Amino acid sequence: MTMPSEAIRLLIGCAIVLTLATTIGQVLAWRARPDPGPVIENLNQRIFAWWVMVALIGLAIFAGKGGMVALFGFASLAALREFATLTHTRRGDHWALLTAFLFVLPFQYYLIFIEWYGLYSIFIPVYAFLGLPIIAALRGDTTRFLERIAFVQWGLMVCVFCVSHACALVTLEIPGFAGKSVLLVAFLIIVVQGSDVLQYIFGKLFGRRKVAPDLSPSKTWEGLIGGVASATALGASLWWITPFTPLQAGAMAFVICMMGFLGGLVMSAIKRDRGVKDWGHMIEGHGGMLDRIDSIVFAAPVFFHLTRFWFAA
Repeated sequence: MTMPSEAIRLLIGCAIVLTLATTIGQVLAWRARPDPGPVIENLNQRIFAWWVMVALIGLAIFAGKGGMVALFGFASLAALREFATLTHTRRGDHWALLTAFLFVLPFQYYLIFIEWYGLYSIFIPVYAFLGLPIIAALRGDTTRFLERIAFVQWGLMVCVFCVSHACALVTLEIPGFAGKSVLLVAFLIIVVQGSDVLQYIFGKLFGRRKVAPDLSPSKTWEGLIGGVASATALGASLWWITPFTPLQAGAMAFVICMMGFLGGLVMSAIKRDRGVKDWGHMIEGHGGMLDRIDSIVFAAPVFFHLTRFWFAA
């Protein structure tokens, strides 16, 4: 597949930014010799992880629809595994979990690959929602049944259904944007992740008042306002990789940022309920897969449906 010229320019821009960040990180580590400390070490770990993630996204863009489906399918698999390891399950849940991993997840991404919108938009929230409790109930174990099956259902909704809408963006047919739908995925990821980083920076520089201290002590109102405002401007500046005008791109970016922030709060609430700080340790410096994509969970389906409703043919 031919990669859109906009994607090539975008990847070059990301490489330049990461090269600059790598240089700064290495200089800081060199100046702090022989013990750079945990902050600088974590910074360099995060920068390296970003190199890997940008490379994977670049390969997925080059591969087109199949590459995007494979990338986000893997992300869903890793995220669902992390979610399942932190939930209370019993022997009676094993068949329901096997069904979720071996049938529901791959079938959801297969439906997206063949572009069957009428089914992939309802398969998990309707058919999997009804089917999994039936499978679990047939095992006859009623101990904490509602809690157990709710965790399985929530895991599928969060880790598979919501995340799958990110790669579903490549299936949209938008007039005047043929062959470039993969750029919508890049727009979503850059804005969401950019918002997270900018909220962190503004929070460290100016943060005073906590948004939800019991859920995420590091999130402040100053960080939220500064991060969302600057990420909205970032999204508006990336209008050239989208079918949107600069104003529309900014509006979409604002919605993405807010949904990403609120989704992150919900995922933090689940972690606090489970008594853990991170979902896992898959990505050095970032925690688990869910720690990296928690903002995408709520943002992806909302962005997908707004784009499909207002811009798709």
